[in-house]
Amino acid sequence: MFDGLYFEFPKLLFLVFFFIACETLCKIRLNSLYFPHTQQFANSSVSSSKLLFLLKWLGIVMLILALMSPVKDEAYELDPKNGVEIALILDASQSMSQQGFDNTNPQLNRFDVVKSIVSDFITQRKNDNLGLVVFGEFSFIASPLTYDENILNKILSQLQIGIAGKYTALYESLAQGVNLLKMTKSNSKIAILLTDGYSTTEIDKIPLDVALDMAKKEKIKVYPIGIGAPHEYNAAVLQEIANVTGGVAFGASSATELQQVYEQIDKIEKSQIKNESFSYLKYYYVYPLFVSLISLMLYVYLRNKKGHV
Repeated sequence: MFDGLYFEFPKLLFLVFFFIACETLCKIRLNSLYFPHTQQFANSSVSSSKLLFLLKWLGIVMLILALMSPVKDEAYELDPKNGVEIALILDASQSMSQQGFDNTNPQLNRFDVVKSIVSDFITQRKNDNLGLVVFGEFSFIASPLTYDENILNKILSQLQIGIAGKYTALYESLAQGVNLLKMTKSNSKIAILLTDGYSTTEIDKIPLDVALDMAKKEKIKVYPIGIGAPHEYNAAVLQEIANVTGGVAFGASSATELQQVYEQIDKIEKSQIKNESFSYLKYYYVYPLFVSLISLMLYVYLRNKKGHV
């Protein structure tokens, strides 16, 4: 239990000398009173004086030890995961509000259907490290990479159409997906870019070639998905993104086809992700503090009971 234990503030040990000096130089001085025949009480008070002395100094020493903050580093490791690191890039622009994408439930808009299918995909990829990027007029990281599918699905469920504006900054979203993945050390990184429209060049701050260079530099394989009718999204750009990064471009005109696309991507070869080591500080100051409080409480109680000054 005490292996590896150390003090955060070891210099506070010198406080003990302060108390010793105070014990020696700061004694209480009272007017002397003479009581005859007190010798018979002397012997009975010796043992109680020793006990009071022990309790007082035990309390002081334990209090100083508590102030020194005994602490221990406890290390733990996350189990290695046999998976890939994936950036899920989702279009949340105004065009995603169109209905009729799911033939079984025509009242649902595209974004609700996409969220449901992506949620199933997240649940199936239990060993993968996934993050979420959302884009419209601008893009942002809605969730950093995580193995916790519950947290990721909760964040996904709270996303709404227009959360990032009503237009489509397609190339900026790809660059944001690269930013999400570039700090990781996995040998297998992919981005799944889903959109139902063309890039709005007036608001897309990053050119396509720059975004592609960023993806190539980080060795990120991009799987672009265009949903809706073929004329609604720029299939040529999506194909270029796939060709340059080594991915595959897909098109889906219905919820069924989109489900099949994610099932194909789900068959991607998995690679080893190194386990991560962490450490946290465990503090033990409560134990000497507790002993100190008990000792000083007993000291005060017995001192008053015996009539010591």
